[in-house]
Order: sequence, then C-alpha cells, then structure tokens
Amino acid sequence: MIKVLIADDHNLVRQGIRALLEKASDIIILGEAADGQQAVDLCARLTPDVLVIDIVMPRLNGIEAVERLRSDSIPTRAIILSMYSDETLVRKALKKGAKGFVVKHAVAEELLIAIRAAAHGDIYLSPAVSSILVESSMQGKGTDDEGDAFDHLSLRECEVLQLLAEGHTNAEIAAILVLSEKTVEKHRSNLMDKLHIHNLAGLVRVAIKHGMVSLDG
Repeated sequence: MIKVLIADDHNLVRQGIRALLEKASDIIILGEAADGQQAVDLCARLTPDVLVIDIVMPRLNGIEAVERLRSDSIPTRAIILSMYSDETLVRKALKKGAKGFVVKHAVAEELLIAIRAAAHGDIYLSPAVSSILVESSMQGKGTDDEGDAFDHLSLRECEVLQLLAEGHTNAEIAAILVLSEKTVEKHRSNLMDKLHIHNLAGLVRVAIKHGMVSLDG
C-alpha cells in the first residue's frame, strides 16, 4: 500500500483529493494538513510514502515544504499541485526535490499516476508541464534575471518573502519564525538586494508570480 498525506489550505480541495484517492485499492491516506508547516510536521511523525501538496500554502509554501523535507532528512516524496504550469516554478520544485508536478485542471488519473511514480522513486510531470520544459529546452531559453535570483534565495529568505506577501509585519514575522525583528529586517533588505526590488509592492508581485501566494488569498 502507498501511504499518502494530503496538504491543501482549502478543505473542499482536500476532500476532493481524498475522495479520488480512496477509490484506489493501492493507496491509504494517513492524514491531511492545512498549511505547509503542518504538512512537514506530519510527514516527520507519520512518514507517509508520498505527500501531495498545493504550491500555495500558508506558513510554508509547497516548494519550501519540499525543501524542508529534504533538509530534515524526511524520506517522504512530494508531488506539487499547482494552478499554473510556470516554468520557473517547475524547475525550482524539481531542484528542491519534488517527484512530481501536476496542474490542478489535469484529469484525475494524472494524480494517481504521479503518486505511483513517486512511490517508486520516479518523476511525473503533467503533459502540459513537460511540453513547456521541452519547448524551452529546444529554444535554448534560460530563466530571466529575476527568476534566476529567486531560485537562489535561501529557505529562510523564502519564508520571510511569503510572510511579507501574506501581509505580516516585521514584528509578526519575527514571532512566527522565532527571530529578532532586526534579523527579519536584514532578511527583508537581502531580499530587495537580491531581487533588485526597492519596495514591498515589488516583493509581493514576485511572491505572486512564483506561486507563493495567490491573488484571491
């Protein structure tokens, strides 16, 4: 049996995924998480074979959660769900260790295929995602300057960026991440320097572009 954990901040989405997976005879659902940090904590405690996680999640987004699994040596393999097949997002997810990238509008069978592939250590990408990567490779495209800079942000910088984009103040971020306000201010300054951005609105735009937060909250 393939042990699976579902992570999405929308209860209806989690229930929809659960209903789909419960029809599969080779899959058992160990639990659900409503934010990225909870997903990581549950993976550490329950050690599922596969984590299915939305890319836009509170506290830790899907890609950051994948990176945390790897940095904490948690053996769970992760599949990213996303509304968008953005090339930068896909490449970053794979670089951080994701075993799959499935667009949400894909047919349900794709998720089952992705879960089974990840359980065996293989990688599955939705055809729409694969097409974008192949086209980019054939045309010799690379990431843009901003995309390249974003790809080199540290996990802590990504955490601060997401929390800023979610509307938290420096003091609130310090409390959430158990840091000093001075340290948060330093991370904020480093983000602006690395991304060549000089205001909060610009940071929010980058966070939205790279799937860290959504426009509809």
